[in-house]
Amino acid sequence: MKRAWTRRQAISLITGASATTLSGLIRPRKANARGAKVVVVGGGFGGSATARAIKYLAPGIEVFLIAADAAFVCCPGSNKVIGGFGRIEDQTVGYGAIAKAGVKVIAGRAETVDADARRVTLADGTVLPYDKLVLSPGIGFHWDEVEGVSAATAEEIPHSWQAGPQTTLLRRQLEAMPDGGTFALVAPVGPLRCPPAVGERVSLVAHYLKTTKPKSKIVVFDAKSKFALQDLFEEAWEELYPGMIEYRLAETDGIVRAIDPETRTVSTDFDDIPADVINFIPRQHAADITDSAGAMDETGWCPVDPATFASTRVPHVHVIGDAAFAPPLPKAAATAVSVAETCAQAIIRDLTQGAVPDTRWHAGCFSLAAPSHGFEASTDFYNKDGHVAVDEATMNRSPLGASGEDRAADAEKAELWLTGIMGKVWG
Repeated sequence: MKRAWTRRQAISLITGASATTLSGLIRPRKANARGAKVVVVGGGFGGSATARAIKYLAPGIEVFLIAADAAFVCCPGSNKVIGGFGRIEDQTVGYGAIAKAGVKVIAGRAETVDADARRVTLADGTVLPYDKLVLSPGIGFHWDEVEGVSAATAEEIPHSWQAGPQTTLLRRQLEAMPDGGTFALVAPVGPLRCPPAVGERVSLVAHYLKTTKPKSKIVVFDAKSKFALQDLFEEAWEELYPGMIEYRLAETDGIVRAIDPETRTVSTDFDDIPADVINFIPRQHAADITDSAGAMDETGWCPVDPATFASTRVPHVHVIGDAAFAPPLPKAAATAVSVAETCAQAIIRDLTQGAVPDTRWHAGCFSLAAPSHGFEASTDFYNKDGHVAVDEATMNRSPLGASGEDRAADAEKAELWLTGIMGKVWG
């Protein structure tokens, strides 16, 4: 039986008990900053939420949102599509509500940033000057670390770590896989986008295979020595998919050195494993536009001041979302939306010479091991002397050994959270 969630409970799933919502933001005095221009690059969770918050807080600011496409396909929830019980259409949002709020939405790709001249050049040659630039472009991939795979082979060996065509490609490959076949997933070291999504993907592929191709098996090659929510996922696998999943960790089983797209073979330090479908997730870095802006450092990520999410490398530029490096904040949609409000307020206060308030963020993570088997791991964070600190009193993690009813309730919360955060940003 489904629970009747109250509006307050629904909002708390999205924002955390201590974080603000867009409607709860307070417009600072003299926040017009009329004539100022803010350009936001990236139409995902972080960029869209920032653009909308700035326009709400300071209507006099001219806000441009550069989105790669006319619609955005959300990564959270996309594993349901791969697992056969979600629709890509339900993952897809448009920018109509953001444009209606007064943000100038441009469908295009930012190619270069001239940080000295403060201007962004788009692929079609359009030049946008800015007073403040917000970079929320997401991730790029290191394609040169495993022999045999590249950006070009992603049409054969999908990563599906950016939702959209890659999601449906992997789905089609699983549908075509024979019963008794092998699905191989290759996972990278961190930092990476949404670490628990690896375990969730393995789980939901296992759910699909169990219900349609029960003789099949899954082999995971993880470059790490442990993975996010490992104990919860392993408990679920033993209960739901006994004997189906073989999870190999680098510490004991070596790492993947090569993948042959033609023979569908994964080669490790120790052996060669044939597969019918291979999901190769490369190691990640901040999207290339951050390097053009000068915000990326030698790690491949963008260090920021957690009080404002301003780049520590280049002035008048803020970086949020997956591209930002502010450990221990995770790279996740909930974090990006929470940080967007901090970033928006900081930009407005800078343009209006106001004080920067204390900052707190919420990182809520809901994962599925099956359609009715979920768990939660959420925490609040705060700025402590220029560093991100964990508020341990707010930590909430589903326990081991929970009842089926509790797991079903967490799965329901996962769906409610996703619907709520998508509505908050784009609705």
